[in-house]
Amino acid sequence: MNRSIQNNIKTIYLLGFFQSFMVVIPVFVPLLQGYGLSMSQVLQTQALFALTIALCEVPSGYLADLWGRRRAILVGSALNGIGFLSLLWADSFVDFLVYEFILGVGFSLISGADLALLYDTEVYLAEEELPGGAGAGKSLSRLISVEAAASGIAGITASLLLLSSMDAVVYLQALTGLAPAVLALWLVEVPRPAVVEGHRGNARRIVELLLFGKPVVLWTAAAIAVFGLLAVYIFWIYPKYWEQQGIPVAMYGYIWAAFALIVSIAARYASTLEQRIGTRPLLALIGVLPLIGMAGMLFGSGWGGVVFGFAVQAARGLSMSLFYEGLNSRVPGDFRATLNSLVSLAVRGVFIVTGPLLGLALDNYGVNSTLLLLLVVFTPLVALVLVPLVMRIRREIDAEKPELAPAAF
Repeated sequence: MNRSIQNNIKTIYLLGFFQSFMVVIPVFVPLLQGYGLSMSQVLQTQALFALTIALCEVPSGYLADLWGRRRAILVGSALNGIGFLSLLWADSFVDFLVYEFILGVGFSLISGADLALLYDTEVYLAEEELPGGAGAGKSLSRLISVEAAASGIAGITASLLLLSSMDAVVYLQALTGLAPAVLALWLVEVPRPAVVEGHRGNARRIVELLLFGKPVVLWTAAAIAVFGLLAVYIFWIYPKYWEQQGIPVAMYGYIWAAFALIVSIAARYASTLEQRIGTRPLLALIGVLPLIGMAGMLFGSGWGGVVFGFAVQAARGLSMSLFYEGLNSRVPGDFRATLNSLVSLAVRGVFIVTGPLLGLALDNYGVNSTLLLLLVVFTPLVALVLVPLVMRIRREIDAEKPELAPAAF
């Protein structure tokens, strides 16, 4: 049994790889536009995806805490496989709505459960003094890095497949989308104390933990939500921006691969960078990079503007690694999946309303005006979440370990 639990780590890495190996993503906008969908309709499909996750995210995370992380991941992976298979016959707005709905349910079951199981596995191995673990923080960073690398490889693969046809991209996505369901069968649930308070008592504990527990937890969750929302917006702006800059569609996959590589490297070495320069300078860097990236895209042209997207992606990798480690290290294992799901819900909930509006802005006002709007909105938002977070981290360190310098989140 112990050996199987040790294998959880590698299995979750592989799961993360195939879940992120989505060759359809770099060409999703051109794919849907090829069927006559406008950018507004494209973003409406994403709003439905966000709405589905918003309705299922927290219940599924709570279910993973009570029912078991393995079962939640297994069912979610199976649904995702069905969703990707549905792409084989999707050719209308309604068909793509169905596709997004199925994926929304599937990803909501996996979201939070995979991170929680990885973290639980590392904690268990450390407590039992068993080999095979790299430490919870390093494992989370590696998972983010693996997922980003998979996204990059998918981008290159998509561009190569486009030399044949767009259908080749869809066929490969349908095939590889089944891999996580097979891998999930090899996962083993980590022994945890049973939760016996009842649903009302559990809900009270979750709210108390988030709102009245360690202040760093609340502000870290807020930071994840803000930076996650910004990343989603920029993600859907990229294809239209590249089109405006005259970049051929065949290059989209290669650009996305380069972007994913930056995310992977940034996530992989985020903890190392934090140890060298300290938490506060790293948080400042995370806050400044996406703003510089959006400004560069706004005022740049051609490939020069595209290059500024690397700054946004670097901030994405650093923030995911730093914030999720900071959150999960302060959350008890009983409700780790639920808290991770709550954070994702915050992003999805806002996107439900604003996603279609982003599409309308792109259709009616263009990429530059939309980028300028995001820059104006997110500059104060970034400061609003990072300044209190830095203050809470400083107070936490002073209260618990006053002899230490503020170099560890």
